Amino acid sequence: MTGSFSHIAVLGAGAWGTALALAARAAGRTVTLWVREDDVLSDIKAGKENRFLPGVAIPADLDVTGDLAAAAKADVLLLAVPAQVLHGFAGSLRPHLAKDQPVVICAKGIEKGSGKLVTEVAAEMLPGAALAILSGPSFARDVARGLPTAVTIAAKDGLAAQLQAALGSATFRPYASDDIAGVALGGAAKNVYAIACGVVEGMGLGENARAALLARSFAELTRLGESLGARRETLMGLSGLGDLVLTATSPSSRNFSFGMELGKGRTAAELCAPQRPLAEGAATAPALVARARTAGVEMPIAEAMADLLGGTLPLGEAMMRLMSRRLTTE
Repeated sequence: MTGSFSHIAVLGAGAWGTALALAARAAGRTVTLWVREDDVLSDIKAGKENRFLPGVAIPADLDVTGDLAAAAKADVLLLAVPAQVLHGFAGSLRPHLAKDQPVVICAKGIEKGSGKLVTEVAAEMLPGAALAILSGPSFARDVARGLPTAVTIAAKDGLAAQLQAALGSATFRPYASDDIAGVALGGAAKNVYAIACGVVEGMGLGENARAALLARSFAELTRLGESLGARRETLMGLSGLGDLVLTATSPSSRNFSFGMELGKGRTAAELCAPQRPLAEGAATAPALVARARTAGVEMPIAEAMADLLGGTLPLGEAMMRLMSRRLTTE
């Protein structure tokens, strides 16, 4: 099943893209890593570290290039660019794609303004591609170090199984699915809830409060997912609950750490400044709320985070708003 997928290109050399390139190489594939930043490209070619993934050695036989057209000639393309630039990047990539070429979206988020899932953005911008999405509980550093990781790959018409065979190895285990919407939503929403759990931690509200918030966050995610046609078992799996638990409980998570700093009194504007680590949940929160309102789904935790991040809800009042809601059944 992997015969036609011997060459994989990863487009985007941030921490996650670099980790995916190393995982594909460990699976025995020929790998090309497309790098946007000139300094990163120069460093890798010179045998130095990638500044986005310090402490991780880049093998000399990993092909790196700044030529998007050349990289796009691979059998499979893994798009590891941030969710908020996916629309523009896909437009640049489109002229270089072959018909029905497999393109795997590896970003997690919802597009600001449109409220579209990353898979919906890709479907609009890359209509001739065979689309898939890869998501799950996967810190880039652990993947890059070859530590055991399990993710979900969702696609239609048997493509997920082919990609599973091409990318799977002893330490990187993709589970196949055809629930594209469920996988895309789980990866996006968990970042918002990770910020919320970080806020609770930063405010010193205790582990009971964080556990309650995590459970109710998952209930919100499930409500919206079911309204969008996602399957409950997908949301209960790696790309839903699994990713939420990892991201919303670990200081290694950029989104959880972002929330901790918010909870300690720093502003979203400070934390979103250039050169700061990217926390996708900050941009996703208002888009998630807008998508939920369109679907007629109530999401009070996501709404509180969107208002807090937007500066319209003071920190102390955010938690009070949630705690003063009418008691109801679970």
